[in-house]
Amino acid sequence: MPETKRVIALGFFDGVHLGHAALMEMTRRRAEERGVVPAVLTFDTHPDTLVKGVEVPLINSPEGRAEIIRRVYGIDSVIFIHFNRTVMCMPWQDFMRSLVEELHAVHVVVGYDFSFGYKGQGTPLRLAAYCSEHGLGCDIISAVRIDGEVVSSTRIRELIAAGNMEEANRLLGHPHCLVDTVHYGFQLGAKLGTPTINMRFGPGVLVPRHGVYAAKVFLDDGTERMAVTNVGVRPTVSGGNSVSVESFILDYDGDLYDHKVRVEFHHFIRPEKKFAGTDELREQILRDAQTTREFFSGCGD
Repeated sequence: MPETKRVIALGFFDGVHLGHAALMEMTRRRAEERGVVPAVLTFDTHPDTLVKGVEVPLINSPEGRAEIIRRVYGIDSVIFIHFNRTVMCMPWQDFMRSLVEELHAVHVVVGYDFSFGYKGQGTPLRLAAYCSEHGLGCDIISAVRIDGEVVSSTRIRELIAAGNMEEANRLLGHPHCLVDTVHYGFQLGAKLGTPTINMRFGPGVLVPRHGVYAAKVFLDDGTERMAVTNVGVRPTVSGGNSVSVESFILDYDGDLYDHKVRVEFHHFIRPEKKFAGTDELREQILRDAQTTREFFSGCGD
């Protein structure tokens, strides 16, 4: 079989924000020009976890990143490398050779601040010189600024943690989302007449500010619905600290257990709170549903 030649975007791409979008778009353009496959090469865990010994909460799980890259930017080839000490200590030239020999890279695209290889010695300038010397194409993408500020995953994490979804989504270039298989819950919502689907954030993924959100739910049959989504520990009915994501899908009646669903977070409605009882909780959920309808009606979606 003939080898599959690729234009490869290199990076971690947490959140796949507007800064990353410039890399994705260039990757697709160069692949189209050359008649080869556009691809993204990324890591399963954040390099800083090992390099700096700092746990970095992720905007999306690896699966979530891949889903956004495919859905939003149309790049189906998303390749994950397990970031371990071998990768961390690999000379950057060896890393580049492996891209050519194993993945048949003919062109690479990186951001202005990308570095790789042992002690981060593979800088964009060195990469460009290497590519020129070895007959590879190379694009280095400049910083993308919104309102004079560089778009960064760090800033977006802060916004999501604060529940400021409108601003986070503006910098992401798409709604912040969670993709997961629907889990079995406690059936309390069904008893209240507000049945919910239950989902979870994966290990190491940033949990948004606890509270209630105006959301949209996309079902695996392509259907889109408005939803009231609660992120938190369910203080009215649970004494534990386990974080759940529960969405009451408006105007929907169906069984979604074991289905893969995408929840998009659009607007923070209110903090999570403990109610006097389930009747009071139900009344509040119905008010939240009306707020959600008004929000989406008002923003024209």
